[in-house]
Amino acid sequence: MEDKRSIPTAGNACAEWHVHDDRLAQADAHMPDEDTLYDLAELYKMFGDSTRIKILYALVDTELCVCDIAQVLTMSVSAISHQLRVLKQARLVKYRREGKTVFYSLADDHVHEILALGLEHINE
Repeated sequence: MEDKRSIPTAGNACAEWHVHDDRLAQADAHMPDEDTLYDLAELYKMFGDSTRIKILYALVDTELCVCDIAQVLTMSVSAISHQLRVLKQARLVKYRREGKTVFYSLADDHVHEILALGLEHINE
């Protein structure tokens, strides 16, 4: 049953309340559960910091140690270490040890794809 009511309009709002049940059902069918939406929002928060974005871009084609990343970004090792810890917890970067050196790289191809799609979107 469709619901129709008069409502005040502002800008691009509907002129009257009219629920489209078929479209609502379609939107609802594709809506992830609350926990998944929360996790997705947390993931995208990781991309809300330009330092983290720079670190991820530095790791696109190669693995680097903390000192390398600090040099590329002209930042302190401590600042880079903090951001790498955050990125590791978000599963956006991974690491491997080689002797006493720890090398970081993107966790998987999805991270590279997210960066590429974001850049493509803003350059349209």
